[in-house]
Amino acid sequence: MRYRNAIVAALLVAAFPSAGRLGAEENTLPAQSATPLLSTGTTILGETLHYPANGPAHVTAAIVTLPPGARTVLHKHGVPMFAYILEGEITVDYGDRGKRTYHQGEALMEAMDAAHFGADAGLKPVRILTVFMGADGAPPNVIPVQP
Repeated sequence: MRYRNAIVAALLVAAFPSAGRLGAEENTLPAQSATPLLSTGTTILGETLHYPANGPAHVTAAIVTLPPGARTVLHKHGVPMFAYILEGEITVDYGDRGKRTYHQGEALMEAMDAAHFGADAGLKPVRILTVFMGADGAPPNVIPVQP
């Protein structure tokens, strides 16, 4: 086991030679090793992100799949949610704030305070990587809303 760990470490150093030189002022891998997906302080509707502060941080990640013709319930989010469209496309209806369609390869911070639902109007399933950034004791990740 000790030798396997040493081999893995050697391979990582060979693959990312500058990783061993990272200092406090430079806490990233070389630019060629990462593809930026999103950098924002607001949701897709311009709401300022606010993280729960009532307990230790708790992150939940899942892949949500909607078949063609399916839709989610009307809901809000109690914590910030990052989404990345892995396959297909989804149209999200934000009520009086309009509709937006997200396609494969797009990333977003979903609305928190605006009730919305998503629908797959395409011919194939939509798959979405979702990451909820909450805290123990925080509001639920998904809060159903009565129409």
